Amino acid sequence: MDEILRQYKSYLIFELNLSSHSVEAYTHDIKRFLGYVKRNGANSPADVEPKQAHRFVQLLTELGFSSGTLARNISSIRGFYRFLNSEKITENDPTQNLERPKLSRKLPVVLTYEEIKKIMDLTDVSKSLGIRNRAMFETIYASGLRISELLNLLLANIYFEHQILRIFGKGSKERLVPVSASALKWIQRYLDEARPVLDKQNKSNGVLFLSVRGTAMSRMGFWKILNKALKKAEIKKEVHPHTFRHSFATHLLENGADLRAVQEMLGHVDISTTQIYTHLDRSFLQQEYKTYHPRS
Repeated sequence: MDEILRQYKSYLIFELNLSSHSVEAYTHDIKRFLGYVKRNGANSPADVEPKQAHRFVQLLTELGFSSGTLARNISSIRGFYRFLNSEKITENDPTQNLERPKLSRKLPVVLTYEEIKKIMDLTDVSKSLGIRNRAMFETIYASGLRISELLNLLLANIYFEHQILRIFGKGSKERLVPVSASALKWIQRYLDEARPVLDKQNKSNGVLFLSVRGTAMSRMGFWKILNKALKKAEIKKEVHPHTFRHSFATHLLENGADLRAVQEMLGHVDISTTQIYTHLDRSFLQQEYKTYHPRS
């Protein structure tokens, strides 16, 4: 089983071009499944019976796994067996009749433009780190970046003249994303006044945003900076780095942006992923109606 799993992991990385996070999640799901069926008498994937696959999903349900996690586990196992079938390792597929749970889509938390502006305005830019923080906040909101995309952004991938960022997203998929003049102004100030201070030892490898050690900023480092900014701005919402991305998409749609254009900017493969923001937009319209219509 270990050799088969190794082959499948290589397939996810080199053929499906999935991100390291996705690969680890899928292989973790499959290891758990294979461990379960092995304890229940199946010595190889070819020996697994449909009732064992069903019982595995039932067990995860009883353990309190969320519908989203259950759905991912089922997708992981199905994908594994599609690989086994295509490679002629086995003709068996005990997952054919597994049903994915219906997922209720939870609307993400979004910051208002006023809250975003408050975070920006209250950032202390009298010091190098404050200039860096302001530039990071401006950039992640201006272009709707994932936190990994922000922290991996290279100097070479900023096109000031064209107001474009070259981004490598999930699975190293490349896209070009517009960036605002305001964000570029703060990036330039950061490059002029702050980054040289942080990059004294030349350890940056061309990464734009640096930690106090002169290396690429970590996720945890950004989290700490964001949490301090939220406390200072007295924002009580449950905010995380991805909230800037949600806010970016929602504010564009509220102001009339085309859904497919937003899909392209976010790097969503499936437009249904982007459509969740239209629900947010409808909520905004309903609120506006209740607030301003004289008969509401």
